[in-house]
Amino acid sequence: MPSRPERPLRVTLCPVNTAGVPWTNTQALRRRGVDARLVVFERYKLHPEADESLDLSGGLARRQATQWAALARLLPRTDVFHFHFGLTLVPQSLQFPLLRAARKKSVMHYLGSDIRGKTPEQLASGRKAGAQVVGSYDAIRWVPAAEVIPPGVDLGAIEPVPPSDRARPLIVHAPSSRRRKGTEHVLAAVDGLDADLELVEGLHHDEALERYRAADVVVDQLNAGWYGLFAIEAMALGKPVVTFLHDEAVRRTEEAFGTRVPIVSATAESLREALRPLVADAARRRELGAASRAYVERVHDLERVTDSLLSLYAAL
Repeated sequence: MPSRPERPLRVTLCPVNTAGVPWTNTQALRRRGVDARLVVFERYKLHPEADESLDLSGGLARRQATQWAALARLLPRTDVFHFHFGLTLVPQSLQFPLLRAARKKSVMHYLGSDIRGKTPEQLASGRKAGAQVVGSYDAIRWVPAAEVIPPGVDLGAIEPVPPSDRARPLIVHAPSSRRRKGTEHVLAAVDGLDADLELVEGLHHDEALERYRAADVVVDQLNAGWYGLFAIEAMALGKPVVTFLHDEAVRRTEEAFGTRVPIVSATAESLREALRPLVADAARRRELGAASRAYVERVHDLERVTDSLLSLYAAL
């Protein structure tokens, strides 16, 4: 008698699509044969992609009813619940005990501002998941027990566009929050340099990516201590990136991945001096841009990230 084909692993990623990371991972998992879906509370303006939106509305009781109905529907068709941004489908005090009782696996995947500056007590509920994930060796200081899986990008979909030779290069900065990214300091630093500055704000991701292609230099942030998806995509495009990095996170990253982090680290006070040689030297821009693309291929390639996710699920 022929054996029945093995059922694919069923993963529900939820309940937000922060920075598009959950949707990117959902699609990558599907390409590997996983029955994966992304279910969100509501669609974000800049990253509306999801298989299903609960479109939460009304008061607390109505929202909770919608969330509990979603859990009841998803529970029988899910092996692993992959939560994001410190959020679960229903209140965490009930979410994890229910999943354990139903013999379902779970992951809590932190994406940056959801953990930065939080106390261990504020992050305690995430420890009830089967595994915790952070995206960098900077974020791991907030969740020491987490596994580091960097955000992945589909490199096949991003063709490098090396920086130009123009005498007056274009610096691009794309703040999701001007305050958090230190935009006022970027404006001040570029003022007086022989360069143009473009702020990319409020655009859908695909349109924003087109703006990044024209950049000669990219400035990410000056406060957080690590780089985000904007910088990763800029590096994938072959652009030199300037941002503020914590030295210890750089050391641990280079040790873990066996490669140099090619980003130019700068503070609000040192940004203008960090930009000067890049503005003045087109060859230096191209050199750093090429190193940036190579770094992303080694650290942020979506296929490598998907390997890590599949290994994580298998170990739960």
